[in-house]
Amino acid sequence: MSSSNPITEVSPADAPERGAAGAAFGWALLASELVVLFRRRRTIAMLLALALIPILIAVAVRLSSNEVSAGQGPPFLDRITQNGLFVGITALVVAIPLFLPLTIGVAAGDTIAGEAGLGTLRYLLVAPAGRVRLLLVKFAGAAAFCLVATLTVVITGAIIGAILFPIGPVTLLSGDTISVADSVGRSLLIALYVTVSLLGLSAIGLFISTLTTVPVGAMAATIVVAVTAQILDALPQLAWLHPWLFSHYWLGFADILRQPILWDSFSDNALLQGGYILVFGALAYGRFATKDILS
Repeated sequence: MSSSNPITEVSPADAPERGAAGAAFGWALLASELVVLFRRRRTIAMLLALALIPILIAVAVRLSSNEVSAGQGPPFLDRITQNGLFVGITALVVAIPLFLPLTIGVAAGDTIAGEAGLGTLRYLLVAPAGRVRLLLVKFAGAAAFCLVATLTVVITGAIIGAILFPIGPVTLLSGDTISVADSVGRSLLIALYVTVSLLGLSAIGLFISTLTTVPVGAMAATIVVAVTAQILDALPQLAWLHPWLFSHYWLGFADILRQPILWDSFSDNALLQGGYILVFGALAYGRFATKDILS
């Protein structure tokens, strides 16, 4: 005589309800992840440190008695005194090589290893969460941090630039002039470009985070990978490798400051970062799906 287990058996009619419950739980898990992430003192401290970059640049230029010539210092530095909207863009150029990868490395490296180190990872894997959904939520949290970190630099730069310098129509690299409203839109496009640029590093950090239970180690390894990629990208002997490095298009947002906008670098960058997300997302899943969770 056959028997059925009422606890494990699921009728087809119940499947949509279970799917809806799982989706609702996924959104709730994402909301919880974002709240926890942005309430951490470490996250707030990193965002404040990023906000200081445009402030320091603007104050230094304002207090300087020497006129900045074109080609001196970071790109767009000589344009700040003419238009304060360039403070945020200059600050991004300064932040991209080190400060932004540093903060992204901390946020992405802590995704899985941080939970394992705290002993909360196994509790997050109870149904209906699952490992795939947890990985997606953790990556979404890291991506959200990329966006907030970039916007922090751009918005703080715009505010301090408006306080210390004149604001008006912006002269683009192509020589065309656009209105303040259009220049704000371009600044947001640049922030989006930089956010997309950092997603590949976030995927690498997520993968590294699945390899260890020590979050500091995952953070440090992610930062080292970012620095190494930029060193390799600076060596002309490795020109054949440059288009494959996730950092290769990080500063390509200058094309957004032309009329019309040149979208080639934007699309190339998005395609490259998408490849890194797919590859290291698959590696993270392969590692995490077979990993014994003991904490």
